[in-house]
Amino acid sequence: MLVVDGLTCRFGTKAAVDNASFAVPPGSFVGVIGRSGAGKSTLLRMINRLAEPTAGRILFEGVDVTALRGRDLRQWRARSAMIFQQFNLVGRLDVLTNVLMGRLAGIPSWRSLIQLWPEEDKALALSALEQFDVASLAAQRADQLSGGQQQRVAIARALVQEPDIILADEPIASLDPRNTRIVMDALLRINKHFGITVLCNLHSLDLARNYCDRLIGMSAGRVVFDGAPAALTDQIARELYDLEANEVMGSASEDATAGVDVPALGAAEAA
Repeated sequence: MLVVDGLTCRFGTKAAVDNASFAVPPGSFVGVIGRSGAGKSTLLRMINRLAEPTAGRILFEGVDVTALRGRDLRQWRARSAMIFQQFNLVGRLDVLTNVLMGRLAGIPSWRSLIQLWPEEDKALALSALEQFDVASLAAQRADQLSGGQQQRVAIARALVQEPDIILADEPIASLDPRNTRIVMDALLRINKHFGITVLCNLHSLDLARNYCDRLIGMSAGRVVFDGAPAALTDQIARELYDLEANEVMGSASEDATAGVDVPALGAAEAA
């Protein structure tokens, strides 16, 4: 169980996240929604401890994550894998090495520096790439891939961390509708097949309603909605998104969300 208790993050006088509290049971797929600047990214970065809370606590299985330091903090970051909007791959390195970076917490640093990866880690990385139909790209430089392929590689890197939680920060923001569907399907398969909890920041309300089993709505840093997608009425959504409501409630993403199911592992389209 992940518990966020009164979590606050201030930059000067501005509260990016203001007294956020909620609990996430294992195996959930939670969409964090809200307009730009609502505090969604800061919230996920605090859970991963990439951003430091000003106040409040993060608890996971009874452990105070906000108090972790050193090796314990590194292990927590491995257990709460981040997926970023801009992929965060090392472009000059090949795809397999980028995925192996997800194993850094489990090996001595000298081995990673000379790229002396254990054979079992290489097998795990290749298996993860196969899950998302990009194993054939293992030897290619990451910067030669399309955006959809890069994001699937980033998801494979997160998977080899063997995390308890995946924190996806606007993972489809820079993708076209076809690759949006592929990436969201990949996250859904991870959630349903492996039982890994997913917290996913999404700007599109259509995507959030179609893929998530619970929505947390943020506005001006505060949690203002927490419930099932069906409980988020259009009126509540318009209040949540304000001037951006027409953009996120339109039909622009219908192609990406029509007929959402849970495809078999390895069934993703090639991008």
